[in-house]
Amino acid sequence: MQTSLIAAAAAFVASVIALLVYHAAVVRPAFSKLQETIDVHDGLIGGSARGASARLSELQTGQQRLDDAIAAAAARVATLETLAATDVSRIGFVRYNAIDDVGSDLSYALALLNRNGDGVVLSSLYSRTDTRTYGKQVEGFEPSAQASDEEVQAIARAKDQR
Repeated sequence: MQTSLIAAAAAFVASVIALLVYHAAVVRPAFSKLQETIDVHDGLIGGSARGASARLSELQTGQQRLDDAIAAAAARVATLETLAATDVSRIGFVRYNAIDDVGSDLSYALALLNRNGDGVVLSSLYSRTDTRTYGKQVEGFEPSAQASDEEVQAIARAKDQR
């Protein structure tokens, strides 16, 4: 009976030694290689000792902030586009002599239009005795009433602006 006990103990010790050798030869190098890969991965993604998951969380938070900023900027641009559609962004100006005996081109036509060509054309006629000012509505770069050549020229200059 004692010999069987000794044989069992010897078999147990031999299997433990075999497991230690297997662990030293196969398992430990595999775990070392895995840990090295994890460290390289964390270094590339995380850039710090906190690890990849913390870095990915930071990136997600940063991306959310950027998405919010882009949405706010898009809303602001939409508001500005709405305002820009009605602003006076096209201006045409023509100076001329309305009356032959008055020099220096003191009369003028001024077109104040938005992007769509809607607005007004103002004319000021200068003479030695007085100055008269007239205004005409403009829609789609066309005056609503009969316009002088200078008024048409002022509207054309405003239309040609980009």
